[in-house]
Amino acid sequence: MELPSTKPYLLRAIWEWCCDNGFTPYIAVQVDGRTRVPREFISDGQIVLNIGPDASNKLNIGNDFIEFQARFGGVARQISVPVPQVSAIYSRENGAGMAFEIDAEPAEGEAGEAEPVGEGADGEAPPEPPRPEPGRPKLQRIK
Repeated sequence: MELPSTKPYLLRAIWEWCCDNGFTPYIAVQVDGRTRVPREFISDGQIVLNIGPDASNKLNIGNDFIEFQARFGGVARQISVPVPQVSAIYSRENGAGMAFEIDAEPAEGEAGEAEPVGEGADGEAPPEPPRPEPGRPKLQRIK
């Protein structure tokens, strides 16, 4: 029997740690066909999203999907991110967080383009984490 993933539990814990300490939690996502995000902010197949309480509404970090509403261009949009596609969660202010491996090959029936959901908030893309090497956010160990 395969054990359930610890990833959604770690995502919820780091989100809570960020919020408890006044930091803004961001997630880096490798976009696949199940990911519902604003297409215009996808860069190299990835997107970074602010999932802090001030930027999201009805946030649910479930075991399979992270779902919430966010405003893009003043319009509330529904965002849906498969948990397996989250490559990192980190604090915007100091980069503290955790990175995760993403399967190179999407599961059967998951390939495809993301569905567009709107324009960017205030016309700007969210800041990306510092990247010391391609595809890997610079993260600091949480103590």
